[in-house]
Amino acid sequence: MTQTAIQSPIHSTPSALGWSRLPAAYAIPSTPPPLAEAREYCARLARTHYENFSVASWFLPRRLRQHFFNVYAYCRISDDLGDEVGDTAASLELLDQWERELDACYNGTPKHPVFVALAETVGQFDIPKHEFSDLLTAFRQDQTVTRFETFNDVLAYCRYSANPVGHLVLYLCGYRDPERQQLSDFTCTALQLANFWQDVTTDYGKGRIYLPLEDLRRFNVTEDDIARSRNTPPFFSMMKFEVERARDWFRQGLPLIGKVDRELAIDLDLFSRGGQEILNAIEKQHYAVLGNRPVISKPRKLALVARATMGKLFGSGANR
Repeated sequence: MTQTAIQSPIHSTPSALGWSRLPAAYAIPSTPPPLAEAREYCARLARTHYENFSVASWFLPRRLRQHFFNVYAYCRISDDLGDEVGDTAASLELLDQWERELDACYNGTPKHPVFVALAETVGQFDIPKHEFSDLLTAFRQDQTVTRFETFNDVLAYCRYSANPVGHLVLYLCGYRDPERQQLSDFTCTALQLANFWQDVTTDYGKGRIYLPLEDLRRFNVTEDDIARSRNTPPFFSMMKFEVERARDWFRQGLPLIGKVDRELAIDLDLFSRGGQEILNAIEKQHYAVLGNRPVISKPRKLALVARATMGKLFGSGANR
């Protein structure tokens, strides 16, 4: 990012260490910016950080784009506070400061541009605070929990790390019912699992293993295999099992596409198919993901976007 800070923050150690390792614009200023500047801050962050978000946002109704930018900016910085600092104590303190800003957002006294913009979104769509704070629970857990004994433990993590994002999308699009939230949870969890299975080596480099330890034992895979990037037959068998399990979660979430309006259905279909393409890429390289991160080919990405574009221009969506 090339943004500059709106104002220099005053923070104490260890948070000073943490902020120094992040983009200057992430810092909490001493006074809030005007709403117009806060909106632009969020839009700039969303448009420049990830290509996938820019592509997806093209399919959103124009009236909702700024609100999606605001939510994305919150999620992006929250994630970076947990994952990009490189110091547990500093990350935990920054996450605490960030949650205090979230409280201020709901109390009408935020200072950070993300929360100045987000306050407008929260007020317009009446979003419960826990949908935002649950994400912080996951990012705090990342600082201390690096192994998961069972698949249910992984699911419990996804309950905080992935599922709130789906709920936020539904709130912005006017859906608040438990049925749609449950279907969204299946899809968001599946996306999280696909990312975990794609990034086994990357995550191990950060000291984390999201593969359930019970599955490592079941398939006779050792942590040393992961550390040394040994793509063994037992590892292939385990990954095949994990990929099929993730596909099942995608299948359980698919009915949501038929229960929302056309614009959101197109986005959901795009992200769901993108996640399933990650699983297909893992399968195509025979589950040998250690030291060889699977990626979706550019032609496949273009095909997914082209399909979504055709749906936007010519498709007929579901009714609420």
